[in-house]
Amino acid sequence: MSTTTLERDPKLQGGLKYTIMAACASMIGFWSWTMIGPLAKYYTETYGLTEGQRSLLIATPVIVGSLARIPVGALTDRYGGRIMFTIMLTFTGLMVLVTGLVGQMGSFPLLLLVAFFLGIGGSIFAVGIPFASAWFEPHRKGLATGIFGMGMVGTACAAFFNPRMLQAFGYFPTHLIMTCVALIYACVVWFFLKDSPVMKAAKPEPVMPKILRVSKVLVTWQLCFIYAVVFGAFVAFSNFLSTYMQNIYGYEAVAGGTFAAMFAACAVLARPFGGVAADKFGGKLTTLVVFVAVAVLVVLIAFEPASTGLNALLHVVTAFFVGFGTGTIYGWLGKVVRPQDIGTVSGLVSAAGGLGGYFPPLIMGAAYTANESYAWGLYALAIICIVSLLVSLWMKSDKNAVRPS
Repeated sequence: MSTTTLERDPKLQGGLKYTIMAACASMIGFWSWTMIGPLAKYYTETYGLTEGQRSLLIATPVIVGSLARIPVGALTDRYGGRIMFTIMLTFTGLMVLVTGLVGQMGSFPLLLLVAFFLGIGGSIFAVGIPFASAWFEPHRKGLATGIFGMGMVGTACAAFFNPRMLQAFGYFPTHLIMTCVALIYACVVWFFLKDSPVMKAAKPEPVMPKILRVSKVLVTWQLCFIYAVVFGAFVAFSNFLSTYMQNIYGYEAVAGGTFAAMFAACAVLARPFGGVAADKFGGKLTTLVVFVAVAVLVVLIAFEPASTGLNALLHVVTAFFVGFGTGTIYGWLGKVVRPQDIGTVSGLVSAAGGLGGYFPPLIMGAAYTANESYAWGLYALAIICIVSLLVSLWMKSDKNAVRPS
């Protein structure tokens, strides 16, 4: 790579600051988006929910947030990150407030309807990927998306703090606090966040034709598949670790929840390192390493080592590679997709990731129900990682990948 290629573009000064601001917006958006899941026990006791109703209530925002990323990503390409971040934070903050009000009314169908609209907040991720990518040069796009991706820690914050806030302040005040945080930061974004000159210079294109155009390119669906597997692993471990540690190692509920939060935090912190590795060694190579490592690690975890220390170490290393992988894939995406199409493609890819995160917890639950062991669920994840490895090998390299035209 030539020296000129590695030079900083003076037009992109301030990119790190704005990307960190975008990551904070994502953290608040993700925290607000996952208001319901961590309070599932409250809803179950208050509404007398069955297991099926509770699962539906938790799953609804996840599904909606995943699918909404497709149009939101395309709208970000058209209108820019500043406008879309402001809209998303304002809308999500207001829906958190509505959730707090409706949650006290005792109507499950109405609460489910509110959960549907609250789920749209999860699409904020599709705003930040094109926004952050546009602020960095081609050889640093993995770093950009990795830093922004750390905003996913909002889900861990919700899991850790929401039950404690409920206990300390009460149900409605907990929602009111998060509403104020989201609305205040929406104002910060509107007045202080700036779009990259690269994003401003992009020619606007109708949303639906653009989605259809990029969906015809093979690399889009290849990225969708491998990200669905990596992000699915993240969701599976984050959602089931608390229950896993209670069932297999006899942890108390609080200790199990803390273990799950630790996994999520480690994965999120590893994400920028994956982006940097994709910049330095290429997205394809680093993604291949991730799938080999995760496949081996989950098989070792499936043996349920007697030592809790060894078990914890295996989960920490797995968390690192899973988070690392989410960074490498978006670093790869930033190199194989045209700048003006990154929002649309990342919307499709992140939607696939969200949907991929929906099924692994169901598989893990079914595996445990069948024989009181998660082993077969973990073996299934290892097999899927091998399939993803083959798909990654099939993909073209960073330099030669076909870009949507």
